[in-house]
Amino acid sequence: MGYTDQRFDVNLSILFTELPLLERPAAAAAAGFTAVELWWPWIDTATPEQSELDALKKALEDAGTQLVGLNFYAGQLPGPDRGAVSVPGEESERFRANIDVAADFAASVGCKALNALYGNRVEGVDPAIQDTLALENLVLAARAADRVGAILLIETLNKPESPLYPLVSTPSAIEVVDKVNEATGLGNAKFLLDIYHLSMNGEDVSQVIAEYAAKTGHVQIADNPGRGAPGTGELPLEQLLDELKKAGYDGWVGLEYKAADAAASFAWLPAEARPAR
Repeated sequence: MGYTDQRFDVNLSILFTELPLLERPAAAAAAGFTAVELWWPWIDTATPEQSELDALKKALEDAGTQLVGLNFYAGQLPGPDRGAVSVPGEESERFRANIDVAADFAASVGCKALNALYGNRVEGVDPAIQDTLALENLVLAARAADRVGAILLIETLNKPESPLYPLVSTPSAIEVVDKVNEATGLGNAKFLLDIYHLSMNGEDVSQVIAEYAAKTGHVQIADNPGRGAPGTGELPLEQLLDELKKAGYDGWVGLEYKAADAAASFAWLPAEARPAR
């Protein structure tokens, strides 16, 4: 068991960010990884030119890397925004315009998981109105994901760093997952279990794993405190990943941590354990 028993991928929106987007897949490959994930790479547009999508596809293929997770358009992320699905007006419209763009791109590169960040609470807007809008948008996203053979991910963030984001506990995200599945009948909405965020919220991660592993579609890790590589903080990440494995989770584990030198930050993981299996 342990780290060598997992399927890891590198999040190219938080690691290797000193490089241009199109050079990051090759950097991950040079560090020994064959699987990567991304936040929506074009923070200024939900509908980039086809040439930009084609260039990213080529960069992934040329590096021999498989994209295993992609966010739908999420506003200014990194930055003040935390998604668009529940934000009325232009942001919701951008999200809707992005749904098929993201799903079709995922299909073109064989990516089977699409993450929809819920969006912040908006001052002066009734939360019930935001939640109704979010469900409508998530149903559209789940259907688009299903069309390309993918799952839709719903993520819990952490309150200290995302104070306006409403899904800051596992039950709050699971409730949304269940509502989406109930509305579509597809069953392809899943929980994105981010161990760092759950830890920051003070949740009992082992208990979350025991209770919700079956509803989990993707896992992300970073150590806490600091959101650094495993071993830089105090979380028993190896043990928690073993618990996930024993609970039946056999999906991807995204490395979504901060590191000044990404290549050097992988020292905790033996080289032979980096390629996807």
